Amino acid sequence: MLPLRRKSRPERAPRGANAPRKSGPPNSLFGEILDWMLAPLLFLWPISIIVTHNVADSIANQPYDLALADGVRALARLVEVEDGQVVVRFPAPPRALFRADQDDVVYYQVADVNGVTVSGDAEIPPMPTSSAVDGEEVQLRDAMIQGEEVRIAWRFVRPDPAQADRFVLVQVAETRNKRTDLASRVVTGVLLPQFAIIPLAVVLVWVGLSRGIAPLNRLQSLIRRRRPTDLSPVEPSSVPEEVRPLIIAYNDMMARLEENLQAQQRFIADAAHQMRTPLTGLKMQTDLAMHETDPDQLRQSLTRIAESTDRAAHLINQLLSLARAEASFEKLYAVETVDLDAIVREVALELYPRAQAKRIDLGVEAGDTALRVEGNPVLLREMLKNLVDNAIKYTPRGGSVTARTRYAGSPVFEVEDNGPGIPEADRERVFERFYRVLGSGVDGSGLGLPIVREIAELHRGTVTLDAGPGGRGTLARVVFPRSHLQPPRQVQGDHDALG
Repeated sequence: MLPLRRKSRPERAPRGANAPRKSGPPNSLFGEILDWMLAPLLFLWPISIIVTHNVADSIANQPYDLALADGVRALARLVEVEDGQVVVRFPAPPRALFRADQDDVVYYQVADVNGVTVSGDAEIPPMPTSSAVDGEEVQLRDAMIQGEEVRIAWRFVRPDPAQADRFVLVQVAETRNKRTDLASRVVTGVLLPQFAIIPLAVVLVWVGLSRGIAPLNRLQSLIRRRRPTDLSPVEPSSVPEEVRPLIIAYNDMMARLEENLQAQQRFIADAAHQMRTPLTGLKMQTDLAMHETDPDQLRQSLTRIAESTDRAAHLINQLLSLARAEASFEKLYAVETVDLDAIVREVALELYPRAQAKRIDLGVEAGDTALRVEGNPVLLREMLKNLVDNAIKYTPRGGSVTARTRYAGSPVFEVEDNGPGIPEADRERVFERFYRVLGSGVDGSGLGLPIVREIAELHRGTVTLDAGPGGRGTLARVVFPRSHLQPPRQVQGDHDALG
């Protein structure tokens, strides 16, 4: 009896891990380029307005600042000391002196170092105490007078050269109306043309992009005009350089598609040929049985018909298995954690009656680690079943077949028999569809080992055929990649002979 199977609950893949990802709507290359060209332009336009406004303010300040500085110098020349008192002698009304007009209000002030106004408007804010007293240059600053922004020019003056430590503060302030009006005219003069230039630039960019992607439209029309059966490559030199890598990849994909179609056509032709042989034999045996009157001969004919039917059914099942293995693995079959030892025991139990009928000693060996791989249990079971079934089929009566799992740096499954073996020259060819070793004396479809290799490659594994121990028989080995190995758990190694 087989030892109890070690059952393991399959680990579920993360939700949606095998579900196809929904991609968003395809982006327009034209729209993408247009966005990347216009978005920076629209982003830089407000920055351009701010910079233009600051430059316009600077331009508007320059002439009026010079006029304010001249007014401070003129006022400084009018400051005198008379009988120890600071006085300002105006030759004309101050408003005329400072060229006041209807747009702006001009303020002036002469004050001592203590901030006491000697002459002029006391509304002008005093200087900060940290300001340097000594200096001949006129300084400028911004301030507020009666809630209105003003520009102030100021300097300290020594009215009496004999008193080097006596200074007075001379200030002239002016509201900013003319400056603001000049800056507005500068900004308007600069920005108004932009309102016409930007829409024109958008139109020109649109036209330029339309002409730029015209080769893509021609390429699209060329591909659309092709017949469905035309898989010939597109000449890369006929497309723009930027699209050439895409066309090379497209040609490569078409070449692979054509190879797959040709392989499919060859497979269909070979399958039809292989199906014709058993069906023809079955038809002939049926015709003979219909004309047979001897009961014994009729029974023999029916027996041969049943055998032919079994062979045809086996061939059909093998073809279906191969087609299933060649289907899209990710789309049709879920991947989960599979207990390899459990599948080997299930396969051995299923094939035990066949081994017993030929008095074959069918055994199962498990290593010291319970092996688990990531894969599809249906396909893995089909692969293991084909290997064990082949070994039973080609091993003579009274022989032995051993199915073995072990860990050798990665999960390994082996089937060993003491049959006639496979010549070294044929060990690679037996993986070709419908190829069978001559002189074996066993009926077969020639599809078992191709199915094994197809399923192994889907699981990123490798299949090899070698001679058995002592050079007799066959040792079939499937090695799974190390990445598929799950953390092993220790079990007791065993060998169970089924027959």
